[in-house]
Amino acid sequence: MSLPATARRRWGMDEGGEVGFLDLGDVVVLTRTGIDELRRQLIDAVGEDDWAQARSGFGDDELSDE
Repeated sequence: MSLPATARRRWGMDEGGEVGFLDLGDVVVLTRTGIDELRRQLIDAVGEDDWAQARSGFGDDELSDE
């Protein structure tokens, strides 16, 4: 895969390097930190209230046991 020159320069990747990606359907997230680090960052970004809402199905009883 090739990245635009502006992104390579900004990320310090003019000589190439590994890039992790996470496919979210309509969006692909690229990261230089690797996919495991990206997952950790995304999980850490979700607050306790967000997790509680997800566990409760966001107010939809049918989602609460999915």
